[in-house]
Amino acid sequence: MKATLTSKGQITIPVGVRRRLNLKPGDVLDFDETAPYLLARQDFSEEEMRGVLGCAKGRMTQPSQNWLEQTRGPVENPPEKQS
Repeated sequence: MKATLTSKGQITIPVGVRRRLNLKPGDVLDFDETAPYLLARQDFSEEEMRGVLGCAKGRMTQPSQNWLEQTRGPVENPPEKQS
């Protein structure tokens, strides 16, 4: 999928991507400035997430990032471009 950058630095995230990631108006994306390609992740508050996991209290035996990858699947980054 492609998106065109406007003169104001804005892009429209294609509807297929928004649906797949369940993105809604007002959601915050976190951009990784150190990646050699554009990498944006949906920002989440680990503290808020843990607040809704009351039913799992005492059962979280792994870091939340591992739990997220298991529930939504791993995120594959595109290969680095060769210069």
